[in-house]
Amino acid sequence: MNARPLWGSVVLYFFAALIVVISVYPFLYTVATSLKSGTELFSTSLMPDNPSLNNYITLFKGKQPFGTQLWNSVMVATTTVAISMFMAITASYALGRIAFKGKGALLLTILAVSMFPQVAVLSGMFELMQSLGLYNRTLGLVVPYTVFTLPFTVWMLTTFMRGMPKELEEAAIMDGCGPMRIIFSVFMPLLAPALVSTGLLAFIAAWNEFLFALTFVSDDFNRTVPVGISMISGATAYEIPWGSIMAASVIVTVPLVVLVLVFQKKIVSGLTAGAVKG
Repeated sequence: MNARPLWGSVVLYFFAALIVVISVYPFLYTVATSLKSGTELFSTSLMPDNPSLNNYITLFKGKQPFGTQLWNSVMVATTTVAISMFMAITASYALGRIAFKGKGALLLTILAVSMFPQVAVLSGMFELMQSLGLYNRTLGLVVPYTVFTLPFTVWMLTTFMRGMPKELEEAAIMDGCGPMRIIFSVFMPLLAPALVSTGLLAFIAAWNEFLFALTFVSDDFNRTVPVGISMISGATAYEIPWGSIMAASVIVTVPLVVLVLVFQKKIVSGLTAGAVKG
């Protein structure tokens, strides 16, 4: 096997370093700016001269209930993922393991639902939220979030479910296992990487969602954190608290970074599963 030439390695590492810088620098700049105050906020220096946590303290002690909004986001995103994953696992078993007429058309319909932009269904979803009595309720956001995360999770898990060995299912049936027992006792342990990667992507989508949260919730105490950040403002356009906005952005981003680092191996395994067939 021929070794890679020196110039090839140089080019490879150069572009790898460039991608890292482009990806990481905005977050580093946000962290650095969140530690600045006064005129230093507008400095181009990455490292603050006098780092301070005042922006973080002000964020939680200000008039806006940022802590409550942060908890709202955790509650809504977690509930959305739990419901979406449970429904997706059972649906993917039916779509991936059971042969029935119209299955291909049903899968295409599920995929087509995920292609609609949020604004296209905003008015209809608003009427649904009001008719269900969920308008201006934090947990009410679980309904529209699930509608938009479910097609993605079903499609992803159906692909993985199709790759499960048929012999395992046949052996479980011979032992007297029903469909639910097969799904949760036989297939779920094997689907752990796929469940983690799919669940994390669904969590990120629910965590960062803005349009539905802005439209369906009007009370500050019931809002989620993305809308809460957009509501941070000063008395005038010249007094916008950029330090607090950057601090809020860091707080919102850190949980996602931690989750990705913790489940990194399972995410890679889940996203690459099925790429190579023996």
